[in-house]
Amino acid sequence: MKTKLLGVIFAGLLAPITAFAAGGGVELEKANIDVHNKASLQRGAKYFANYCQGCHSLKFSRYNRVAKDLGLTEEQVKENLIFTRGEDGEPSKVGDLMVNAISQKNAAEWFGAPPPDLSLVGRSRSGDWIYSYLNAFYLDPSRPMGVNNTVFPNVGMPHVLGELQGWKAMQTAEAGEHDKQDGEAHAEDDAHHGEPQLVMVKKGTMSEAEYEQMILDLTNYLVYVSEPAQLHRKTYGVYVLLFLALLFVFSYFLKKEYWKDIH
Repeated sequence: MKTKLLGVIFAGLLAPITAFAAGGGVELEKANIDVHNKASLQRGAKYFANYCQGCHSLKFSRYNRVAKDLGLTEEQVKENLIFTRGEDGEPSKVGDLMVNAISQKNAAEWFGAPPPDLSLVGRSRSGDWIYSYLNAFYLDPSRPMGVNNTVFPNVGMPHVLGELQGWKAMQTAEAGEHDKQDGEAHAEDDAHHGEPQLVMVKKGTMSEAEYEQMILDLTNYLVYVSEPAQLHRKTYGVYVLLFLALLFVFSYFLKKEYWKDIH
């Protein structure tokens, strides 16, 4: 009885967390995360430095650790990833933490609140959430930044990738706009008739496939940053299992030696 009661309480505690992580009931897109794809991680690191780190920090990561894990030289890091300065005003060094370029004071004045650190967003949210969020911005004149987001409604962040992706608007599909074949509407079209949908109203500099690859690389990088140890965890696990197997063999023969006089 106690076990069942604890199970119910635990499930109740997890329910709101799951709903929050899923973006308030929005169906998340599947991101095919592969933290062992170094080329993707390298591109993601570049995109983060160029488009995100002006506002968002990765304060639990250091440039030299990222360089080691991603197979980058110090010169490559200096040329492509370091564009920030420390609290002393000096350019960030390879061994420094990955701080953002904007001060907390200016961020609070411009955005209403300092942009969050993203060191752990890959764990606190998920790769699917990040990927879906970056693909869910749409124009909304009622918002201070002129955009909104279906995954994170009323978010205070501008769509910094808008020029690359293009600009979407929330529109309601009208009758006659659905695809038809041989004069008959598809069942799926009928099911979605009248529902608000995101429609591209102005194309960006990237194609849809290029943008999706970009945000996948960026998502991949943030998932890696949230837990760098995952690059080596499975390898360590194999060694641990081999050690336990060897320990079992020695333990078995030791047990036989101790008990031989009794048996």
